[in-house]
Amino acid sequence: MILDIKDLCVSAAGKEIVKGVNLKIKEGEFHVIMGPNGCGKTTLAKAIMGHPGVKVTKGDIVVDKQSILGLSPDKRARLGLFLQFQNPVEIEGVGFVNFLRAAKESQTNNTADIKEFMGEIRGYTEKLAITNGIIGRSLNHGFSGGEKKKAEVLQMAILKPKLAVLDEPDSGLDIDAVKAVAKNINEIAKKEKMGLLVITHYNRILSYMDPQFIHVMVDGKIVADGGKELVHKLEKDGYDSFVKAQNDKK
Repeated sequence: MILDIKDLCVSAAGKEIVKGVNLKIKEGEFHVIMGPNGCGKTTLAKAIMGHPGVKVTKGDIVVDKQSILGLSPDKRARLGLFLQFQNPVEIEGVGFVNFLRAAKESQTNNTADIKEFMGEIRGYTEKLAITNGIIGRSLNHGFSGGEKKKAEVLQMAILKPKLAVLDEPDSGLDIDAVKAVAKNINEIAKKEKMGLLVITHYNRILSYMDPQFIHVMVDGKIVADGGKELVHKLEKDGYDSFVKAQNDKK
């Protein structure tokens, strides 16, 4: 799969947030977008998945040479796209396992083998250090922030998308949980050869991951591209130098 974002502009609540982003992600590539609060990272993630709260005003989102702008979120998911939300919604009365099984069967058009399916779930709950009690609960209902993020990574592991967009997978996690989540994201993505786009404010989760491409986003635009050397620059200087350079262009 190739995701090709072309000169993309996106608005939310009538305000332009994403302002001409270009980004290409190929099969097996690991990309990271970093940037300060409010720079448009989450809006970009929502646009990729077709969230109804955002509107593409210019440009295109292309998957395998086909525009997906006219596709609903479920059809994008069937193409192999996956979005891990920054703040997953709690849905009382919808069982977590039932939800995950329905999503898997919708994706494959096959009935899941229950024994095999539950075995895979239990395997990942152990790897992610998720308590078994999560299996019998409603989707995200009463989950802690850390449990919600781990549950989203579990969903990614089970659904095996071609491209996963993870919006702040480290938020709400303590240091041990960050390590567990980072390790599993790395292992799952490499095993399935999936494209990966991680969105984060901080570099701590990247200490336990192996991204190939780092992009810095400021004021709705990607203003710098590189490798892990960009992370080291951000550790030293923060976002101020990038924000100042962008302001100087105005």
